[in-house]
Amino acid sequence: MTEEPGERMCLTCSDLALPMRVVELLGDGLAIAQGAAGGPQEISVALVEAGPGDVVLVHAGEAIAVGGECG
Repeated sequence: MTEEPGERMCLTCSDLALPMRVVELLGDGLAIAQGAAGGPQEISVALVEAGPGDVVLVHAGEAIAVGGECG
């Protein structure tokens, strides 16, 4: 990941990692999360330790880091 002003971008595919707040854990490494724009969506939290209320960076439907702010 690289940080541009106000953005976090994957060096491999140039896609953004967006901050989302975990709303509910579903089991099997999945969760419902809410971002600043758009409705809730199902994401994978298999690579991180996150729970309801945590903000995660989501890239291609996968939470890749915990922490940050969710506008």
